[in-house]
Amino acid sequence: MPAETMVDVLADLVDKSVVLCREAAGTVRYLLLDTVRDYGLGWLRELGEERRLRGRHRDWYLGFATWGEMEWFSARQAEVSASTERELANLRAALEFSLEVPEEFRTGQYLAASLWFFWVGCGRLAEGRYWLERALTADSSPTGQRAKALWVCGYVSILQGDGTAALGMLHECRAQALETGNAAAVAYAVHRMGCGALLSDDLPRAKALFEEALGHYRTLGELNSNVIMAEVELAMAVAFLGDLEGGIEVCERIRETCEDHGERWALAYALYTRAVIAWLQEDPCLAAELAAECVRINHAFRDLVGIVLGIELLAALTASHDAQEAAVLQGAAGSIWDAVGLPVFGSRYFGIPHSRCEELSRAQLGRAGYERAFAEGTGLDLDSAVARALDGCPPAPAGHHRRPRGPAPVGDSAVPDPRPVSGCHRGPARPRSAPD
Repeated sequence: MPAETMVDVLADLVDKSVVLCREAAGTVRYLLLDTVRDYGLGWLRELGEERRLRGRHRDWYLGFATWGEMEWFSARQAEVSASTERELANLRAALEFSLEVPEEFRTGQYLAASLWFFWVGCGRLAEGRYWLERALTADSSPTGQRAKALWVCGYVSILQGDGTAALGMLHECRAQALETGNAAAVAYAVHRMGCGALLSDDLPRAKALFEEALGHYRTLGELNSNVIMAEVELAMAVAFLGDLEGGIEVCERIRETCEDHGERWALAYALYTRAVIAWLQEDPCLAAELAAECVRINHAFRDLVGIVLGIELLAALTASHDAQEAAVLQGAAGSIWDAVGLPVFGSRYFGIPHSRCEELSRAQLGRAGYERAFAEGTGLDLDSAVARALDGCPPAPAGHHRRPRGPAPVGDSAVPDPRPVSGCHRGPARPRSAPD
């Protein structure tokens, strides 16, 4: 069909209700009824055209995924997130085709890996791992496509709390990359090995691996959201080791880079890190502002990991003046962790806000009161949980970089005192029932 006739033909098919037209969020989509689609597919098979046209469809969506990966590190992140969500059914069809046809397996690996920003950044960890594991099982040849799929699948597995599986994939990726001279894959494998060490509380090793990975990235001239996340994770390791001022310096450097490029997703994690540092330094006002902004940004992307980390910290900040509401938020966080994987990654350090919050809340509410409030939180859906966590939280002012009070504690003294900190409440306490 000549291209210039396509619009008129499509409009005619819509008029005849053969094609359906739908508009949502300012975007027009054209759909076929299932019966019409099946009829057309039958003719494609009869004519021997199915594979060719499914291949063309896949190639278009491979380009779409590549565009999304590139534009994720830009001010268009929100557009990339929304567009990828709209195209998810088409991306699934493209992945399915790529993993059904042996000659297409490597392309399937590349497509699944290129969508890392969606699997990780938009709350699709379980689905991402499903496609990545299928792709890795389909073809074990030591190619660049497989190397990328290995480190991406390792990354997803780490966030789900499956460190054993992740470590195997990342070691395989690094070994293959060294053997084949794939310097980029070496950098990403080392980076994600550092992430695994961080979440398993091996902080000195995590710091060393992040510094090694960042050195590789600089040599390669690599700068994207993954590289920024390596800086964020380095700041977390540094702060957990007790160098809070060092963590602040890294976070400030990240903020400047993100502002230069319009990056918001990695920035949210830097805000979370900076909020934890503020909490450790007994600056609850700053901690609440930054944690709330972290939740807002991650909620826009539906990033469950970023959302739940922020809610856990807001719950801890709430516990000092409203134990019941803090327990509700912990219940809401628990439901989100169920969708992510292992709660607080099984990490002592990432679990400090949770354990301190639970300790305070249980002490004030008693076992039965805490469990009732926690159960209330588990009944909240994601949007309701976010709204509840942000209730009473003012937006962080632009350019707000207030320095924390007092000298930075070191070593184990970085763990906060669980006693209430006065001076800043996130909002008025909610009405509550009589205590037990």
